[in-house]
Amino acid sequence: MGSPDDNRLRFQLRFTPARVVRRKKDGFVSEEIRKNFASDNVTPICPEVMAALIAANEGSVGSYGEDDLTRSLNERFGEVFETEVAVFPIATGTAANSVALSALVSPYGAVLCDESAHINTDEGGAPEFYTHGAKLVCISSAEGRMDPATLTPALKSNAESGILSPVIQALSLTQANEWGTVYSTDTLAELSRIAHHHDLAVHLDGARLGNALAHLSCTPAEGTWKAGVDVLSFGGTKAGAMAAEAVVFFLNDRTRPLVKNFLRRIKRSGNLWSKHRFLSAQLLALLQNDVWLKNAAHANAMAQRLVDGLRRHAAAQMPYERQSNEVFVILPDLLLKDLEKAGYGFYRWPTPEGVSGTLIRLVTSYYTRPEDVDALLAEIAA
Repeated sequence: MGSPDDNRLRFQLRFTPARVVRRKKDGFVSEEIRKNFASDNVTPICPEVMAALIAANEGSVGSYGEDDLTRSLNERFGEVFETEVAVFPIATGTAANSVALSALVSPYGAVLCDESAHINTDEGGAPEFYTHGAKLVCISSAEGRMDPATLTPALKSNAESGILSPVIQALSLTQANEWGTVYSTDTLAELSRIAHHHDLAVHLDGARLGNALAHLSCTPAEGTWKAGVDVLSFGGTKAGAMAAEAVVFFLNDRTRPLVKNFLRRIKRSGNLWSKHRFLSAQLLALLQNDVWLKNAAHANAMAQRLVDGLRRHAAAQMPYERQSNEVFVILPDLLLKDLEKAGYGFYRWPTPEGVSGTLIRLVTSYYTRPEDVDALLAEIAA
């Protein structure tokens, strides 16, 4: 069996990303090419988070958030975001978005979002479920970024409908969004200003917030509450955590009343972990030394390397500017079949009308290396 220390060491060696897949070739140990570009959810846990989980796995501490790690979250997030916050760890992005929205709208109310928003397209009705029936009202956009010019007419139309339409009570934005594009801080601020003028709370789905901040070269504060965001769904999983998100309330007159019973919402929805310290340990590890931002910047750099290579391929068409770690490219169907035969993973997306080929999404992460990108590009060029 071995001692506890020996077992812990074997656990670390097995799951440290640099040692996940290794093989011998010509007498040398080398890593296999990482071919799964389907999502940034396919990666191992980043080393810093794994180390934090192991460190937290000692001794007996209070449950349901009554532990020192969880108690320190408000202070640590407050330092990173440069303001007073109330932080609630939660395991999944769907739960973070949905439970956050449940605090912002009534069952007879509505959330305004872009039609491509994750809450509308990929969360299986969870926002409606957790809000007890609040409606999602969607605005169309060309590339997932809501135009401030469309916001006021939508709110005016909703108000004129009176009780015939559910009253819009919150605006939900996504940063970076589903097409990998990013709102400028000025656009975020303008959208928030309009929302607040109509007495709406502003929610930000930040599953890839770090990637957006890396692109904008701005601080976490500048990219959130200073631009008018009231509540943030902070994404940890895509940044390297095992399973850790957080609902972050930036405390102001609008949000303070919502915090009081928010933990009850988490408990009632089945999202309160008894061993809460393991959620908090992951979040703290990501914030320590800006690991989440460094991981995001690396993922963005790998995506740009991919874009640069694809631009040299005559058959590749990229309908959206690369602003985060998602790359959308149209490639011939036969080439995509060859890539899949070679073991590459990616998702197909609806292809725009009048375009030959298929639109796919390729996602990079902290775990993507230059040689992985170059191998994919070589396969495309073959």
